Amino acid sequence: MPQMTEINSSNIPVIAIDGPTASGKGTVAQQVAKRLGYHYLDSGALYRLVGLASFKRGISTASESDLIPIAKNLNVIFQEDRVILDGEDVSDQIRQEEMGKRASEVAVHTGVRQALVARQQAFRQKPGLVADGRDMASVIFTDAVTKVFLTASAEARADRRYKQLIAKGFSANIDVLLQDLRDRDARDANRSQSPLKAVEGAHHLDTTSMTIEEAVNQVLKWHQASQN
Repeated sequence: MPQMTEINSSNIPVIAIDGPTASGKGTVAQQVAKRLGYHYLDSGALYRLVGLASFKRGISTASESDLIPIAKNLNVIFQEDRVILDGEDVSDQIRQEEMGKRASEVAVHTGVRQALVARQQAFRQKPGLVADGRDMASVIFTDAVTKVFLTASAEARADRRYKQLIAKGFSANIDVLLQDLRDRDARDANRSQSPLKAVEGAHHLDTTSMTIEEAVNQVLKWHQASQN
């Protein structure tokens, strides 16, 4: 991952894309970054990694004191679309539904979130960064030049997640997925530290009836306008 160096952030543009789980923000953010030649930060992957690392060590997601050292000392390397944790490729493991659930559970802890702030901000490098998550605009990159709150209906998000899992060969139940998404939404929106919310000045983008290409183009238009 990028080195944590002192950065003059004023001349490094950031596009911050926040939104609930399975809203499509990751796919949109990756494609926007590719189109612009910017770096990309999937902040959710860091929380999933804390969830996975704690799972492997038999640590409960309720034990904040045990989770903080894990968050501070994650031995992780991002190689294009692969994620290496302690020398092991865990790209597929962190995308499993159980790790998504654990990520949401560890993210409620203030100490865990604080431990990951500097690690996330280190991704801000020239020529620019597209960051997606739950608190990119509200906490991590408050001076982002383009802020987007991207969402979709819970039903549309559950359907997308169901199709993703089936395509990867995993079994899935859409009713269970829908309830899990609603539970995560409530947990993310109601946590005391960095709750999921649209910040003032953020562009709202509902992708329920949009294609990925349409969503990407809209974000690019907003970003271009912010540069003028």
